[in-house]
Amino acid sequence: MEFFCYHRDRSDSLALRMELGERHWAYMDGYAAEMIARGPTFAGEVPSGSVHIVDLPDAAAARAFAFDEPGYQAGVYRDVLLRRWRDLLGRTMWDFPGGRTGGERFLVLGLGPAGPADLTVPSDQDELIAYGPLLSDDGDTWLGTAALLRAPDAETARAVLGPDRYAEIEVHEWRFGGRPEDTGPGTHRRRSRL
Repeated sequence: MEFFCYHRDRSDSLALRMELGERHWAYMDGYAAEMIARGPTFAGEVPSGSVHIVDLPDAAAARAFAFDEPGYQAGVYRDVLLRRWRDLLGRTMWDFPGGRTGGERFLVLGLGPAGPADLTVPSDQDELIAYGPLLSDDGDTWLGTAALLRAPDAETARAVLGPDRYAEIEVHEWRFGGRPEDTGPGTHRRRSRL
């Protein structure tokens, strides 16, 4: 089962976040095989959150992943968005043809309450890094859409989701995450889904 996890930083937690950086990375190293995408969001040059999309056995494992994370345990984050997710691109961020660098990257979250929207991959998918619906715990109810993409600016990134289909659309600056030596799919292998 795939899960989207977004830890949002408290406004006063930058020093604690930096102090816990190695512990966070070591924790995430334990999930390397399950990782679909990861990376921090930013408000200017200041980290504002941390995105992880993971393939885990069940909701209990996803909750443990989200809430046992060292930054969460220490109080770095103000809240956590944890939702079932469906990987409509069928790849990890390390498979993105555009690579780790070059261009601006964004997280775009479209949150309900309108009916299901953007359930298929946009036809112009060359700039998409990850894309899929946010779902209820049972996976049956659409709650929104999450996309990671490369775009020239926030307005262009926002346009990946249909207008007037969401109660709210958030756009956050985002960067590929992981350790500097974390350079590709060789370091992240998804488990086989049989």
